[in-house]
Amino acid sequence: MSDLNITLFQWLAAGTPPARPALLLATAFALGGAWLSAGIVGLAIWKKAADRAYLWIVLAAAGPCAMLSHAIALRLDQPRPFVLGLAQAYIEHAGRGSLPSTHASVMFMVAAACLLRPSLRRVGLALLASAIVTGWARIYVGVHFPLDIAAGLALGTALACALAVALRLARRLLPADDTAPATWRLP
Repeated sequence: MSDLNITLFQWLAAGTPPARPALLLATAFALGGAWLSAGIVGLAIWKKAADRAYLWIVLAAAGPCAMLSHAIALRLDQPRPFVLGLAQAYIEHAGRGSLPSTHASVMFMVAAACLLRPSLRRVGLALLASAIVTGWARIYVGVHFPLDIAAGLALGTALACALAVALRLARRLLPADDTAPATWRLP
């Protein structure tokens, strides 16, 4: 555990006693930030017919992203701040490995995938804001270190880029099905 990571954690975490308004906001985002992002994606699926297939592919990629993040965290088995006694956990959370944050990995992957598509950049910015605030919130409530969130950002961004490359290759290698509805075609 680096001194910088602990120093940043101590600067960003709630402390004792926590500021009540900040704790309420952090708790709301720590527990509900992923749901907010899901709502943003759901709204985009509903409103952006031309991007529906792409968004469904991105959502399908969220599952493997979460599984990979969990596998890495279990393998690295880095302790959480509350496990080390550096902070109180203000939300219920298991004490298993925290690096990378799965919330951050998935939320940043979905945000980056949207930012990589010009027609979804505004959606991507909203998702990025939600991911950043959720990352801060999970630090504030004592369940993650800043490095956990940064590692989730790196993993999620790398997977979004890999998805973009895979989709480009698929478009080049697979024949176009002009009989399929436009919303069903490979994005």
